[in-house]
Amino acid sequence: MTKKHRLAIVRQKYRPDGGAERFVSRALSALSNQDLELNVITRQWQGEKQDDWHIHICNPQKWGRISRERGFANAARQLWQAEQFDIVQSHERIPGCDIYRAGDGVHRRWLLQRQRILPGWRGKLLMHDRYHRYVMEAEKAMYQAPELKAVICNATMIKNEIIEDFGVDAKKIHVIYNSIDSSRFVPAQNVKRSALRQQLGVPHDAVVLCFVGSGFERKGLAAAIKAIAHTDRYLLVVGQDKDEKRYRDLAQSEGCRDRVRFCGVQKETLSFYQASDGLLLPTLYDPFPNVILEAMACGLPVITSNTCGGAEFIEQGRNGFVCDALDISRLKEAVMAIPAQDKDNELGMAARHKVKDATPERLSSQLISLYKTLLD
Repeated sequence: MTKKHRLAIVRQKYRPDGGAERFVSRALSALSNQDLELNVITRQWQGEKQDDWHIHICNPQKWGRISRERGFANAARQLWQAEQFDIVQSHERIPGCDIYRAGDGVHRRWLLQRQRILPGWRGKLLMHDRYHRYVMEAEKAMYQAPELKAVICNATMIKNEIIEDFGVDAKKIHVIYNSIDSSRFVPAQNVKRSALRQQLGVPHDAVVLCFVGSGFERKGLAAAIKAIAHTDRYLLVVGQDKDEKRYRDLAQSEGCRDRVRFCGVQKETLSFYQASDGLLLPTLYDPFPNVILEAMACGLPVITSNTCGGAEFIEQGRNGFVCDALDISRLKEAVMAIPAQDKDNELGMAARHKVKDATPERLSSQLISLYKTLLD
């Protein structure tokens, strides 16, 4: 790349702790030594601004969820057309982008999973809800737009859903897994683990599972609580939800409130992985949460669901367990199959070994080769 090509990344709300944002910031950092001028189109920027990134604030008025989405989509498109960027990579469902990163998966597939936990009538209404209809229509229009040259997915599960639901040519879809810094996310030594547990008020010899993620309904916290309820396992809940009281009450009614620690949202999650023996994330629908890679790098076996793209990294019984998000008895079996780290760390070491190739360098080389292909 001789002249500087101009790349624009579109993300409505830039939150430093979000999974999509971490993908963006890792990608941008990796790309900043290439001949690329980096632009971000966003409604609000909360990250640390790098000197050579150009931030375009695009914040039209909004009155509700649909007007928020439609307003941002129209304003962002106008901005990128006026600026004539060489590549526009959108993380929002906006028709007319060159690359779409399907970090949220396929909206209809999420609704189908959500229907499973709602009362019948509410489940039926879900598909007819005006906002959800708007999102599904925008998604379809984007996949059918002639400008779309490539789709980035972070799991093969999502690639298959896009092909099945929208008939997108498989050659356009690139599976690029998220990356993990395995030199920062490392297993804890026993002494450190004991100290961390003491701070959290968890017995030194207990088997502890952590649940990391905000939006407890989608991430499957109710199933996680039920899975540890009639066992001796402890659960660390890292994340937030406006409905947290409902989950505290659930732990109370399931008789395990004294073994569940609600730790709130944390800027730094490393110590929670290091205090644990495994990750429990029975998510209803999740393309590929970063927390799975983080936990595995910390030497934790992972229990997750078959509607989570992260299940692609799990070898049943070798580095974790995969089952249906709502199958409490299977989840409980998996929970009981996780050993204490200081007694048997075979599953955990296999988990760490599995993610050793998911490096930031690999992610950036895959992105750069994709951009080069498009620019040529």
